Formats: sequence, structure tokens, C-alpha cells
Amino acid sequence: MRIIVGAAIIEDGRVLACERSDPPETAGRWEFPGGKVEPGEAEIDALVRECEEELGVRVEVGERVGGDVPMANGRSVLRVYTAVLLDGDRPQALEHAQLRWLAVDELGEVPWLPADAPIVAALPAFLA
Repeated sequence: MRIIVGAAIIEDGRVLACERSDPPETAGRWEFPGGKVEPGEAEIDALVRECEEELGVRVEVGERVGGDVPMANGRSVLRVYTAVLLDGDRPQALEHAQLRWLAVDELGEVPWLPADAPIVAALPAFLA
């Protein structure tokens, strides 16, 4: 089973949301940055790598948010971790249409990808 990791990057009680620009079937939907864990790669290392590639930032990965979220008809699973930006790094939309910081009362303002919905539901405890 393929593991997909995501980062709930938290700063000042807000979480970073990223709007997909492609593929067309998911463009305009929002997600947490991240991606596939490569063979032989640890989940945390994959998440650090993906944040560098997608956002141009370095992060320190924290605890898991929610449980495993089945994806691709059970062929993969999403695991999301909290993360914080290191050394004043600022995210850039290198692979996304736009980025937005959302407070707990703003989480419902963007159309999340279905796989991210259970993670969004678990986030308020981390944004307090």
C-alpha cells in the first residue's frame, strides 16, 4: 500500500491550506502540502522533502493529526502530521494555485479534497 504524507503547517493558531492547480479533476480544491513516500524513505523525511519541493520551506514535523485516511479505493493511505516552519521560512506557491492561512473558524471556507476532510475535522484541537 502506498503511503501519502501531508503537513498541517501551523503558525499563530492558523493552518496552511494549498489550492491545487492540477490535475483538472482536482484543480480548485484545497489540500495539505505533501506527497508520496518513496521506497526506503521514512514518512517524516518524505514530508520534509515534499515541503521543500512544493513550498520552498524547511519544517519540523510534529505529531499525527487524525488517523489513516484510505485513498484510491484502498490502494493508498493519507497520513497527516503537524509541522512548524523553521528559521522564518515563508511558504511560496511553487506547485499550487494559491496558499491561504486559515484559523479554526475559517476551515470551512475552502472546498477541501475529500481525503483531507477527516483531517480538517481533527484540526481544531491543534489550533487552540
